[in-house]
Amino acid sequence: MQVLALEPYGWGAHWAALLGPHPDCSPARVVRHDGSGLLLATAEGPLALQLARRLDPAPTVGDWVAYAGEEIVAVLPRTSLLRRRSSGSDTEQVLAANIDIVLLVCGVDRPLKAGRIHRGTTVARDAGALPVVVLTKAAIGGGDAAEAMVAQIEEWTPGLDVLVTSAREGEGLDALRELVHGNTVTMLGESGAGKSSLVNALIGAGTAATGEVRASDAKGRHTTTTRELHVVPTGGVLIDSPGIRSVGIWTDTTAVADTFADIDDLALSCRFTDCHHVTEPGCAVLDAIACGDLSADRLGTWRILHREAEASTRRRKGR
Repeated sequence: MQVLALEPYGWGAHWAALLGPHPDCSPARVVRHDGSGLLLATAEGPLALQLARRLDPAPTVGDWVAYAGEEIVAVLPRTSLLRRRSSGSDTEQVLAANIDIVLLVCGVDRPLKAGRIHRGTTVARDAGALPVVVLTKAAIGGGDAAEAMVAQIEEWTPGLDVLVTSAREGEGLDALRELVHGNTVTMLGESGAGKSSLVNALIGAGTAATGEVRASDAKGRHTTTTRELHVVPTGGVLIDSPGIRSVGIWTDTTAVADTFADIDDLALSCRFTDCHHVTEPGCAVLDAIACGDLSADRLGTWRILHREAEASTRRRKGR
C-alpha cells in the first residue's frame, strides 16, 4: 500500500501494525471534526465525509482511522487521549487523540496563574503526554517579565519545562520547532495568549487567524473556532485549538500525583498510609510546610485537584 504521503502526518510501523486487522481498508488521520463531518488526510489527498455509523470510540482530531470507500470502519487504538471536564457540566470533553506533547501557552502580557499551570500539567499527564509551558510575547518589558515568570513556574512546578518565545522577534522559535519535530503537539491556553501567532510562525504566515487583544485585561478574541491538525514543514504535527477559559479535571488521582511528585514523595514518610495532610500526627507534608520546604499554597492546590480527580473517578464509575 502506498502510504508515503501520510508519513508527514505521523504514519509509521506502529500504525501499520494496528491497521492489520482491517486488510480491506486504507488508513487516514482525522484533520478536522465538524459535528458529524470529518476531514481526513489520506494517501490520495484530503477526503471530506460524513459519519455513516456509530463508532466506539467516536473519532476525534488526531485519530488514525481505517476507512473503505467513503465510510470509516474503525478508529485505530490510541496512544493517548487529551480530555477535560466540560465547562458547566460533569461530562468528559475529548480534545485530541494521539498527542505526544501539550504546550501550555501563557502570554507575558497577563497575570500568570498557578492553578492554570497545575491543571494543564495534570490534563497533559493524564493523557500520557509531556507538558511544556510556552511563554509568548517575551519581548514585553525587555524580557524581565518573562524571566520573572520562568522563576515563578519553577517554584510552582519543579522540573516542568518552560520555553520562552516571541513570535514577532523570532525568539525561541527554533527551539519550538525542534520540540515539535517528529511529534504530535497541541496547545492549551486562553484566547489572546498567542497560540495563533505561534501556529503561523510554525506552519506559515496567515494560516491561523489572529485577533486583537483588549488592552484593559490582555484578553483576546476567539480567533480559532475549531480544532484542526496541521503538518509542520520542519517536521511534526500541530493541532491548533480554540482558547479555553477553564481546564476542568477529568482524570484519576495518578495524574495529580505526577504533577505534585514532591508532595507524593513526602507522603511516603507520613506516619499513616492514608494521611490526608490536614491535621494528622506524623505528617511529613505538614512538617515540610512548617520547615519552609513546601509552600502551603502548593498543598492547597494539590487538595483542590485531588478532590476533583476523586469526584471525576466516581462520576465515571457511575457512583
